[in-house]
Amino acid sequence: MTLSSGKDHRQDAKTPRKDLGAIEERLAASIVDAAIRVHAVLGPGLLEGVYETCLAHELVTRGHQVKRQVVLPIRYDTLTLDAGLRMDMVIDDLVVLELKAVEHVLPVHHAQLLTYLKLSGLRLGFLLNFNVSLMKDGITRKILQSAKAGTPATP
Repeated sequence: MTLSSGKDHRQDAKTPRKDLGAIEERLAASIVDAAIRVHAVLGPGLLEGVYETCLAHELVTRGHQVKRQVVLPIRYDTLTLDAGLRMDMVIDDLVVLELKAVEHVLPVHHAQLLTYLKLSGLRLGFLLNFNVSLMKDGITRKILQSAKAGTPATP
């Protein structure tokens, strides 16, 4: 399994457009636009839950299905563990959003999103840190080239 990531919502050599279908690309653009809109209205410095609620509202008004705090079990061999993992948001059963409102995004935050993608079987995710001056600096896109076979996450 290989991974591509981009520092922000723009495409670069690490996240070629051919990796995703047109539906996923349109959804990704809508998510980025919605995050920028929420940040433009609210600015930095609020709690993560505020951004989650407002972003969910913004995405729903754009016609997207939004699932919040999606429980993600861990499957190992014949075991299914409820380890308390919760994805902040799953949009249209295609994209995982991990929201932060922190001074600095840490490597563990990136690892968290990658784990959620692997365990959910989804390919596209965004790490969105709203505690930045410009939202474009708080957007990280991750694409798994080959997602783990499995069913998409459900609430």
